[in-house]
Amino acid sequence: MAPTAHPHRPGVFETLKARGFVKTHTDEDALAAHFDAGPVVYYAGFDPTADSLHAGHLLPVMCMSWLQRFGHKPIVVLGGGTGRVGDPTGKDRTRDMLTPERIAHNLQCQKEQISRYLSFEGDNAAIMVDNAEWLMEWGYVDFLREVGRHFSVNKMLTAEGVKQRLDRNQGLSFIEFNYHLLQSYDFLHLHREHGCTVQLGGDDQWFHFLGGIELIRRVAGNRGHAFTIPLLLTASGKKMGKTEAGAVFLDRDKCSPYDWFQYWLNVDDEDVERFLRLYTWLPLEEIEAATAEGGRALRDAKRLLARATTTMAHSEADTEDADFVSATLFSKQPLSDQDKTRIVRVLGESGTFAKTTVPAGTTWADAAVAAELVSSRSEATRMVKQGGAKVWQDKVTDAGAVLEGSAVLWAGKKKAALVVVG
Repeated sequence: MAPTAHPHRPGVFETLKARGFVKTHTDEDALAAHFDAGPVVYYAGFDPTADSLHAGHLLPVMCMSWLQRFGHKPIVVLGGGTGRVGDPTGKDRTRDMLTPERIAHNLQCQKEQISRYLSFEGDNAAIMVDNAEWLMEWGYVDFLREVGRHFSVNKMLTAEGVKQRLDRNQGLSFIEFNYHLLQSYDFLHLHREHGCTVQLGGDDQWFHFLGGIELIRRVAGNRGHAFTIPLLLTASGKKMGKTEAGAVFLDRDKCSPYDWFQYWLNVDDEDVERFLRLYTWLPLEEIEAATAEGGRALRDAKRLLARATTTMAHSEADTEDADFVSATLFSKQPLSDQDKTRIVRVLGESGTFAKTTVPAGTTWADAAVAAELVSSRSEATRMVKQGGAKVWQDKVTDAGAVLEGSAVLWAGKKKAALVVVG
């Protein structure tokens, strides 16, 4: 659920720093004073390279939501124009060119996801724009004359992403080289049309931010500001929002609410406090209290993180479902038929919890083999004799017993799978 818009109040830049959102910035004192004197119009851009954002993308979105809570006005720029070019930053080859239809689809999906985090009502209501609206209107020669003349090729060659591609002899297409001009022009356009004075985004975008600030100075004679957000790695060294199975997407078809919940519930102990600061709206005092001790208290803090992030990304109902399944699946508490139906429904949407479908009349042994809980019927029989075979929490005493319906099967204490009968 998106936050309620608030009237302007000072101190937001200090809040952003305390929560870990600020890495590189223009003059810190001037930037903080600019926000305190606000309200300020600010923006962040999102290129439509995929039809879903993932957990790593949420950092600038959460930063935008904090600024809005302090009374500042956000502009979300969806890159329908820049997406036709592709940012070469951090890439070792030219991006695949997206069709206009794919870009439009991706933009719509991202728009729906970002809308969960920002308020589009009130005095400082967020607005969402597509930079294709102004970039696609330009004629090539006109753009070179009016915008390109303000940029130095020598300076553009010093950009880290460009240097890396050239040093590695990986090549850089002319269209990619122009990306810097397009993003820089976005800032100038938003400054002219909406009074936008601050840009924020990932730390790899700093060179583009400086291009926009310089363009505003040269063309409009005004001052722009910018700051970047750290590109996070987890304590285990993975990129934020990445798992062995892939990215942790906001799209429930790519990452179910249960899988999303489980990702946050199982973060490394060293990441809990940092992620609570970055990915929730909880007060810092509450976060510090929740993470002050280890053991059970830290497990409760992870649950707090999982619940908060799932409610924001999905809904309270999805959170309750995911929390219920997570808490009961590995417990010994009795399960009602209603509980079992709920677990089957939630795990059925999961892309990470093992599941398989078997026909009616399948025995426990055959179902266990089909679900790859055991390698053979003979191993299934041994598992039953050793007391490690279960349907839900009930021990199986006969490997040939027929499953009465969809259920979670266990082979030992840690190997489980959802078997859907039908």
